[in-house]
Amino acid sequence: MIREKTKRAICGILALCGMLTVLSGCHGSKGLKPFALPDTFDETKPFSITFWAKNDTNKTQTEIYQQAIDGFESLYPNITVNIRLYTNYGDIYNDVITNISTGTTPNVCITYPDHIATYLTGTNIVAPLDDLFADEAYGLGGSQLRFDGVTQQEIVPKFLEECAIDGVHYAIPFMRSTEACYVNKTYVEALGYTLPDTLTWDFIWEVSEAAMAKGEDGNFLINGQNVLIPFIYKSTDNMMIQMLQQLDGGYSTEDGEILLFNDTTKSLLYTIAEHGETRAFSTFKISSYPANFLNAGQCIFAIDSTAGATWMGTDAPLSDISEDKLVDFETAVLPVPQFDPEHPQMISQGPSVCVFNKTDPQEVLASWLFAQYLLTDEIQLSYAQTEGYIPVTTKAQNSSAYQEYLSHSGEDNTTHYEVKIQASQLLLDHIEDTFVTPVFNGSASLRDAAGQLIENVVKSVRRGEAVDEGYMSDLYDDVISLYRLDQIGETASGKADLGPLPVTAVVLLASLGVVWCLMLLYLVWQRIKRKKSK
Repeated sequence: MIREKTKRAICGILALCGMLTVLSGCHGSKGLKPFALPDTFDETKPFSITFWAKNDTNKTQTEIYQQAIDGFESLYPNITVNIRLYTNYGDIYNDVITNISTGTTPNVCITYPDHIATYLTGTNIVAPLDDLFADEAYGLGGSQLRFDGVTQQEIVPKFLEECAIDGVHYAIPFMRSTEACYVNKTYVEALGYTLPDTLTWDFIWEVSEAAMAKGEDGNFLINGQNVLIPFIYKSTDNMMIQMLQQLDGGYSTEDGEILLFNDTTKSLLYTIAEHGETRAFSTFKISSYPANFLNAGQCIFAIDSTAGATWMGTDAPLSDISEDKLVDFETAVLPVPQFDPEHPQMISQGPSVCVFNKTDPQEVLASWLFAQYLLTDEIQLSYAQTEGYIPVTTKAQNSSAYQEYLSHSGEDNTTHYEVKIQASQLLLDHIEDTFVTPVFNGSASLRDAAGQLIENVVKSVRRGEAVDEGYMSDLYDDVISLYRLDQIGETASGKADLGPLPVTAVVLLASLGVVWCLMLLYLVWQRIKRKKSK
């Protein structure tokens, strides 16, 4: 009898310990105390901060980053900046997510607001910047800065707005770009067409199909080659997003409601499928870089970022194909095609910079000083000249040095490469026509899903599959499942599981569990002793 009761008691104790262990591993997140701005920056204490940045294998960009670090460290000898370079933003995003769980995020990071929204599911992971903006000593244009910092009013308002999530700024813009259509104007005119000032989707489709005509030898008449893809789009997520924006077709709401899977989207996919089936249209993921086809005379309309301008055109300084493959043609740089050319709409993109929270507020302040240094004229102008980016401050844009740079367009095929400066000018002329999509936890997945719809449709028609209502229904279901979009409503509203508890909390709960287990075992042992002594 005593043994049976003892067995039940021990089983109960073990169950309780198990529950405590489970509690220690769920409901919560790796968290930090909210960042509190120090009164002064401790310039006697050494700090080592990490900066994760991206470049497109562009050595000039790498040198500019290093020059920025060297210049900053000369002003703040107690701060050491360690740079880690990535070749794409996706890898940065994945590594940050991984490092959040281990408490080893970088200090400063080149990123996008869509990514920051996911980082924010952890408690106080990213430092809010509004108090830092406004601080008289160390804020934007602060009195204690050792460099000529920009004021908040000198950051292009539209670009700064893009860095706010739920009314709080979690980043500062670093560079901005949009998308451009790089056109083989020579071929367009040879086909009997005249380029309009603003492209329309109907014009693009019509010219692309006209270019598919072949001669008796099986080669395309327009280029005399056996390869031609008249229209290639680099980022199909942007393609779908911009088409929907131009048609007011619905993509998502600010609250994270998904509107993508609608009849307008379906209609667009049918049109894309039609031109994908004739092979007049393709994508980067299916065919490769648009620039390579454009420069070889195998593409007429290549849509890519304005930041990719140095890869585009016969004389492109970063062309990836051999000289014997290059075809001589005139390159036109135009906004992405529109449904309503009188009211153009194009996406705003380009990297921003966020600062991660740490246990030491002084370390965060050191990181903020470096992030802010990236907005100085010298860095903004140097980086903007590497590709078709534009500075994010009116101070840099209006400077005599930048205006001088723009005025020398076409004088050489390196710094003043004409196509690159035309791409920059395109965005400068259309800043007010740009837009961004709503940012929430899961918006990055929604963006991927928008592009996946196009990729799947084009692949399907190439395989001879019928794209009909049944196909579209299955496509929507498959993409929703693939990107777990049915869960976004909960994560965006804050209902999702935020991950494991901080290590300190896990240790505390585990310790309490052990103590309770020992206490209960002691009580059971005492009870058994009393029973035996009777």
